[in-house]
Amino acid sequence: MKLDFIELSDLKISPINVRKHGNKNGDDLIPSIKSLGVLQPLLVRPNCKGYEVIAGQRRFNACSKIAESQSVEPLPCAIIEAEDDEKAIEASLAENIARLPMDEIDQYEAFQNLSRCGQSVDDIASHFGVTPRLVQQRLAIANLHKPILNAYRREDIQASTIRLLTLATKTQQKAWFKLFKSEEDYAPTGHHLKNWLFGGDQIPTSSALFDVETFKGILISDLFGEEAYFSDSALFWEEQSKAIALMMEDYREEGWSDVILLDVGDYFASWDYVTTAKEEGGKVYIHVATNGEVTAHEAKLSSADVKKREKAQQVESGEAINERPELTVAMQNYLGLQRHSAVRSKLLEQQDTALRLCVAQIIASSSLFEVKADPQKANTEAIEESLKTNKAESVFAKERTEICKLLELSNDETQSVVPQKGDWMASRDLQAIFVALLKLDDANVMRILTFVIAETLPAQNDTVEMLGNHLSVDINEVWTPDQTFFDLFRDKEAINAMVKEVAGKNAAEGNITATAKVQKSIIQDCLNGKRTAKQKDWKPRYMNFPMKGYTSRAGTIHAVVAGKII
Repeated sequence: MKLDFIELSDLKISPINVRKHGNKNGDDLIPSIKSLGVLQPLLVRPNCKGYEVIAGQRRFNACSKIAESQSVEPLPCAIIEAEDDEKAIEASLAENIARLPMDEIDQYEAFQNLSRCGQSVDDIASHFGVTPRLVQQRLAIANLHKPILNAYRREDIQASTIRLLTLATKTQQKAWFKLFKSEEDYAPTGHHLKNWLFGGDQIPTSSALFDVETFKGILISDLFGEEAYFSDSALFWEEQSKAIALMMEDYREEGWSDVILLDVGDYFASWDYVTTAKEEGGKVYIHVATNGEVTAHEAKLSSADVKKREKAQQVESGEAINERPELTVAMQNYLGLQRHSAVRSKLLEQQDTALRLCVAQIIASSSLFEVKADPQKANTEAIEESLKTNKAESVFAKERTEICKLLELSNDETQSVVPQKGDWMASRDLQAIFVALLKLDDANVMRILTFVIAETLPAQNDTVEMLGNHLSVDINEVWTPDQTFFDLFRDKEAINAMVKEVAGKNAAEGNITATAKVQKSIIQDCLNGKRTAKQKDWKPRYMNFPMKGYTSRAGTIHAVVAGKII
């Protein structure tokens, strides 16, 4: 970039300049320019007939009006290279945001141009020192019906109404604008518009995916219009949910990598998704409006998914797309610790197995054979508290007390018999422990060995899975699904599969659009006896040995083939 003085006649406004509306004539600058001249350089770039003004339109217009009655000195200009339009848009938008605010439409059109050039919401926000929320608000205007935008520019529609209309579907926007243009009908605004868009039980029959003629409830017809409405919204949602479930199944059979059902009323931010072919891993997002209208957004990948895919391709070319895991890290931690606790308490009953496991670890080593005790590290206080109340953990703590007596060690319930890494217990007197063992018979030595092997069993490890399968561990003997389990469980597809196991197929299909919280409450009601359960002594598949999941996606911890265990 360089500074120079350029004649007014060699300058013209660039079509790239983002200020299209609002105060752009520059009349308010004329007195200052006549008195002091142009103090702030215009931002320009060369073109075939001189220079075009990227930023400084108001200063240029003010000088043009002054030139009608008197001579004007050459204007100070900062000249940028004739580079691509994206850089010019950035420069114009950056200066204009820092100065007199443009109207929302100008900002939207400028942000949209950058978005089309491949910039993300965060990229645009960081470039111009505004919040990502402001960028998202402006981009949301892209969803508006064009006549509505024009009416807003003429100030026929208030900003509060515009903001509500950005949340409406295209069909709703066109219907609202038809009311707005009518001389006889009333177009709702304010809270009335919000109720018109999102509230009430008036669900039009045009929203139904199922055959309306099979609907068992009453249909209310508008005698002066073409639309009819469902009288029973609850019955509508039950039928609509079943139809959505069939739609999702059809998409899966067509070979889409994933079909994701958004919560009812969730806003689909189209600018945050990239069009991606089915063959390249594109997904289908099912959007369900509060009025029952269902929209399938096909061949889409979120910006986050695109970044993950690009990173995976950089690491290993040709690898499959990294998919959203079924279980979160916290949930895997919770399940791993609960399963570990159940297996090692069961190991106390199998002394011959413990001895053989000890020999195997000596020969093949393991991640803990230094030897150190597993720290049973929980990710959150809730998981730690849940583990403390686990029946298997109580059994283990009681046995620890007895082992300490046999070894003539002081018993601290917070410490392990075998030292943990970095534990002060690493300085135990080897000779004293050896003398204590010499006083014991073989049965008690075997008892101690069994406990030590169990205490040094690595958590969240293939060995836990192998032993759980071999020992036929029944998790129901020591664990029941507690509140922490349900709090950590997030995957809606897996939750709905659990509803099917516990409450039955009709309950699962009838609630497929319900929130995760509602579906988890159905499972809990069945387990607590508040409603009839289809399975007695139910446990989630994650607590089976070998472990099983509910979807084809990654996220489960380990699995063991039973045939490998003798």
